[in-house]
Amino acid sequence: MAASLPSPSSPSARRHGLILILLTVFAWSVIGLISKNCLAAGVSPLETAFWRAAIGAACFITHASLRRQIRIPLRHAALFTVFGFWAVGVFYAATLYAIKLSGAAMAVVLLYTAPVWVAMFSRFLFHEPITSRQCGIIALALAGTGMVCFSGGSLPGQTSWTGVACGLLISVCYASHYPFCRWWQDRYTPATLYAFMQLGGAAVIFCLTPVSLDHSLSTWGWLLILGAFTGYFAFFCYAQALKRLGLVRTAVLCYLEPILSTIWVWLFWDESFSPLGWAGSALVLAAVFWLNMDKSRAAS
Repeated sequence: MAASLPSPSSPSARRHGLILILLTVFAWSVIGLISKNCLAAGVSPLETAFWRAAIGAACFITHASLRRQIRIPLRHAALFTVFGFWAVGVFYAATLYAIKLSGAAMAVVLLYTAPVWVAMFSRFLFHEPITSRQCGIIALALAGTGMVCFSGGSLPGQTSWTGVACGLLISVCYASHYPFCRWWQDRYTPATLYAFMQLGGAAVIFCLTPVSLDHSLSTWGWLLILGAFTGYFAFFCYAQALKRLGLVRTAVLCYLEPILSTIWVWLFWDESFSPLGWAGSALVLAAVFWLNMDKSRAAS
């Protein structure tokens, strides 16, 4: 039997939720930093993405098995696995290529355009209304996105349109998690969903790239941290935080992530945007923050 949670409105729930979301934010903020260490050690972007998905899948499968949540109808397991080809396989691979070609700071800022795509998906899939004010906010976010893209990224002296395209792709991939998980959240736990999704992502990447076991201990350490810490622990903390804080408050606190991510890669890898990129980043984060607050007021 699952342990009962304190009421979401109680001080205890809010305190625990705050701790959990801060752990989530920190874990996700170091994705770029850890990934760059793996790439610098000679691991290819695709192989790095494979190990993140494979290790994350192993953790989620173990978690779901211990909670007796792994046995589900075969057709649903197949559906979650196939969806993982896109939502995890393409997502993780595009993330690593965006980091390698255009910088980790650019990748995380473009990732944070995901709520714009979520709003559009919700309009067409769930018929949720979009107000004229929200359309203006979305236009502002897209303008900021364009500025970040045309700035060329956050790697000094390097511009890669392939990297920019991968950065935009990861935001669409990530946005697709929301309607899919929303559809199934009343029937299955996040551990069950992500066990099969990450397994599917690892499987499709494995078919596309050679995978080596011949890595140094330090490289294996980075890969394990990437998979277990950012691919499992962060998702687990995020799901638990949602139960205690609610979606909008959690989303707002997550805006610490791109700030921390940019600080880490600036300190350790000398990444920085041009003035145009900084201005675009500010527009993106301000617009998406405003969009979430606007939804909060509408819900109230």
